Amino acid sequence: MDSIIRQFSGRSHTPLVQFIKYGICGGAATVVHIGIFFFCAWKLLPALGAMDPLVRLFGLTVSPVAESARAWHALADNAIAFVFSNLTAYLLNILWVFERGRHHWWIEVGLFYGVSGISLVVGSILQTFLIQHFGLATTPAFGANVIASMSINYVLRKFMVFKG
Repeated sequence: MDSIIRQFSGRSHTPLVQFIKYGICGGAATVVHIGIFFFCAWKLLPALGAMDPLVRLFGLTVSPVAESARAWHALADNAIAFVFSNLTAYLLNILWVFERGRHHWWIEVGLFYGVSGISLVVGSILQTFLIQHFGLATTPAFGANVIASMSINYVLRKFMVFKG
């Protein structure tokens, strides 16, 4: 048991343990992303309609928003959440998963966000392709998006951004 605890406590560990820790950090960043997105969609740039499941579940009060404005607001809310969730992921990754020092800190941060942008685009294209060409339901298509994004992020961050 002590060896398992030691494996998870530092940054020196097997690739499997590193990947598990990376997944935990990604989960935390995802929670931050979802929380900030929905807070912004509720209070900052309204993007929630009265029939939205979250609004109904929590009994939130929302103002009516035109569909075109709602779509643009959701995009902006998602961009805001992207910035903060990636900051969370970056901080957790340098504290618990990867070793810094391959690049100067500002290059490292830029590469970190760049990799996130690449995986966001690739995962979104895959999700859209699966829905449009195979008629896959949204939830499994989103799952494929998450798996593709997580894999791309892990490999590129491990071998290009950090020291592994």
